Amino acid sequence: MGADRPKQFLELRGEPVLVHTLRRFAEPSLGVARIVLVLPAEQLSVWQELHARYAPELALTVATGGATRWASVRQGLAQLKDYGAGVVAVHDGVRPLTPTSVIENTYVAAARHGAAVAAVAPKDSVRGLSATGSYALDRSRLRLVQTPQCFELELLRRAYQLPELPTFTDDASVVEDLHPIQLVPGDYRNLKITTPEDLLLAEVLLG
Repeated sequence: MGADRPKQFLELRGEPVLVHTLRRFAEPSLGVARIVLVLPAEQLSVWQELHARYAPELALTVATGGATRWASVRQGLAQLKDYGAGVVAVHDGVRPLTPTSVIENTYVAAARHGAAVAAVAPKDSVRGLSATGSYALDRSRLRLVQTPQCFELELLRRAYQLPELPTFTDDASVVEDLHPIQLVPGDYRNLKITTPEDLLLAEVLLG
């Protein structure tokens, strides 16, 4: 992003990106039992100030993350030890525009199938890389993965008891050796704020 602070703390329509994201899951109609926010240790004090200033009404548990996404999700799961069953969603803190319908549909699909992930079809042509150049891929057979990614709680716990591998890029890749992953229609507005252009587009979409 090239900003002076972590991208989840950048201002979006007068509030930090992370506050917008958390409010999506705090929507009463979803009935989420607990929200766990996982952050690096050096960001905890900053979040405390932002929480008090912008969203003191948000009830959540804060956990210290690890060196990788895998380790951070595992730390978040540790906060749910009092729950024996249910569906848990893992979501990027920098996806502040996720429609409530996408969140709800992914939860419902996970409750039915055990594991569900929001995804959209690529709009552009896609090519793979080879030793001699590149080759065309059939984009009708490809999907761009988003979050939330939802799982039966015990299934996700079992997956995160396995050793961490470099091939784990998201939670679906951690779980897929144990259980099939159901895809749920995502939304092209469900941006992951990564570059300055993403922030500008999010401003427009929220407006």
